[in-house]
Amino acid sequence: MKTLRRREFTAALLSSAALPALAQGGPIEGTHYVRLSQPVPANAPAGKVEVIEFFWYGCPHCNAFEPALEAWVKRLPADVVFHRVPVAFREEPFGAHQRIYYALEAMGQVQAMHRKVFYAIHTERMRLDKVADIAAFMGKNGVDGAKFTELFNSFSVQTKARQARQLSEAYKIDGVPAIGIQGRFYTSGTLAGSPERSLQVADYLIAAARKG
Repeated sequence: MKTLRRREFTAALLSSAALPALAQGGPIEGTHYVRLSQPVPANAPAGKVEVIEFFWYGCPHCNAFEPALEAWVKRLPADVVFHRVPVAFREEPFGAHQRIYYALEAMGQVQAMHRKVFYAIHTERMRLDKVADIAAFMGKNGVDGAKFTELFNSFSVQTKARQARQLSEAYKIDGVPAIGIQGRFYTSGTLAGSPERSLQVADYLIAAARKG
């Protein structure tokens, strides 16, 4: 499975020569993951490890990754704090999709609607890039369309979207899905060899972050 790239929105898989190293000797810095030269403050309580999935609703690889990611998140230990951060490599259509996520979050509807948004875009071929169409979709799925629209256009959601862009830039994310750990590391399907394999690398990095 490829990772969606920032510029061309496609990427080659990591060369097969690098894959055995992951299985035999653990992930290799600079090959399977990146250490940030400038650490990013983690948004987690003391003693906790922050894990971030950087994603875009329009990314087919993020859509395909969701079942494995959800299963992995359910197994995370109690000292791990997991967040999703929608990326915006340019304003359209990324900006609208960012605000979908944060409006749903403000309504407490992410768990109910997150996979449905992916399904609508990738299976039903809905663009979901215009607020009227998005609100209609929400209404059909039991979410108050008027309230959603209010939040979608709100200053607080726009602020969160701007902060998400700043965070993805600080992590130097250039493709999704990608996983950031404790403001110190990130990995991705391209680096690890596949999105699913990136979860193995993330487990390794979580353990490394615990050690300080």
